[in-house]
Amino acid sequence: MKLSQLIKSIDSVNGLEIEDIDIKGISYHSQKTSNDSLFVCVRGYKVDGHNYLHDAVKKGAKAAVVEEFQENISIPQFLVKDSRVALGQLGNVFYQCPSEKMKMIGITATNGKTTTSYMMNAILENEGLKTGLIGTVVIKTDDVSIESELTTPESLDLHYYLNEMVKKGVSHVCMEVSSASLQMQRVDAVNYDIVALNNLTPEHAETHGSFEKYVEVKSRLIREADEKSIAVLNLDSTYSASLVNQTKAKVISYGIDHKNGYIHCKNVDLSTGRAIFTVEILKPIPVGDNEVEPSKFTVELGVPGMHSVYNAMAAITIGLLCGVSISTIQHTLKEFSGVPRRFEFIYEDEFIIIDDHFANPGNIEVTLQTLEHMDYENLQLVYAIRGQRGPTINKDNAEAIAESASKLNIREIIATKSSSHVTSKDEVTDEEMEAFMDVMQNANIRVDVYDELPDAIHAALSVAKKKDLVLLAGCQGMDYGAGIALDHVYKDDVKIEGKG
Repeated sequence: MKLSQLIKSIDSVNGLEIEDIDIKGISYHSQKTSNDSLFVCVRGYKVDGHNYLHDAVKKGAKAAVVEEFQENISIPQFLVKDSRVALGQLGNVFYQCPSEKMKMIGITATNGKTTTSYMMNAILENEGLKTGLIGTVVIKTDDVSIESELTTPESLDLHYYLNEMVKKGVSHVCMEVSSASLQMQRVDAVNYDIVALNNLTPEHAETHGSFEKYVEVKSRLIREADEKSIAVLNLDSTYSASLVNQTKAKVISYGIDHKNGYIHCKNVDLSTGRAIFTVEILKPIPVGDNEVEPSKFTVELGVPGMHSVYNAMAAITIGLLCGVSISTIQHTLKEFSGVPRRFEFIYEDEFIIIDDHFANPGNIEVTLQTLEHMDYENLQLVYAIRGQRGPTINKDNAEAIAESASKLNIREIIATKSSSHVTSKDEVTDEEMEAFMDVMQNANIRVDVYDELPDAIHAALSVAKKKDLVLLAGCQGMDYGAGIALDHVYKDDVKIEGKG
């Protein structure tokens, strides 16, 4: 692609004359720069791309996009106010606007966006559509998947993946949209057809400076949606409901407590832990030039918990907007077995082992509420303390556990720093540990703390008895927990009958 064509897509402020040269690639990492490429100097939290422009030139960069001019550089430098914004614009043009060639579904929430995107992907696949999936766990292009590094990829990488999906004939893409990606403008150049916000809780408040700032950033996906798109909003969430009149998009709303939206969920039966409920379409739902007329149908979920009902309602609403048949939606949600580390049954024999993300008070509350409906003898809770997220989230998580302690007969738990199983960006600080322990002490809950994850898990499994439930709970620190636990039961010659 010609350099002139690329530079026209960004707001360059220095009016530099553009040479008519061919650009064969774009990069923002000097080590990934190749001959005849355009290098974008992006400022990160710890690394500033401007410091590596000399290296990029040596690697073959023919031009650069910068926020400030660098001395002794032999290639043209195009000055912009924000190189992150420019990176997304350049990636979009270089890969020929791939998001405009597919139906793009952007899903955000504090809790449940991974599960909702997986549900939605399964619904679309079962309708016979070729799908793409971008999120915390994987990036999937039709039948090929790779492991994700970020919930939402950097903008240039995102447009590359979307272009690969176009090449494979993908028609629908379900994409998790994180607050970090919105704040760092990774998704600014993505053209969404449907955007959805299910809930907001204060998990990332400290990362953004305050909960108010987190809400402001998170809601951009809805507030900045254009009039050609549709916004799917949960009326039972105060923050989601507040956006009904703050977007140009057409709003299609749903609720359980609230009955004034397009879709109402009622008669929820959670007696088995896995919900059965009635979906009532109250108003015609637009599908292109057609409509889904008001009607009622029953849904049975294959995954447990009230939180799964809300995730399913978002997926049902989006599925209807995509023209998926009600029968496909019903069949898919009944067969859907969940997402790794989202209340995942990894072992069911003499006792049960469940692996759960347990990230924030909202996650913790719905997980422990689900346990209230389950039949077991004793609960062995192994919790990985959150690292580098600040004392507040650890205090809030501890309070969420303490809140359910009496109902679940929790008198002691096992906690771990997971020291050898996390990187420096997830190491538990003394302040974070102290915040967690203070709450536990005030709640009269005994805590056995282990530095290492395997020691903590082995301690729980060594005392687990018939009909007990072992809950592996936590985010980054517990990512290896399932493998460690299964190695333990294998070595004890315990037969594993099923993995949920």
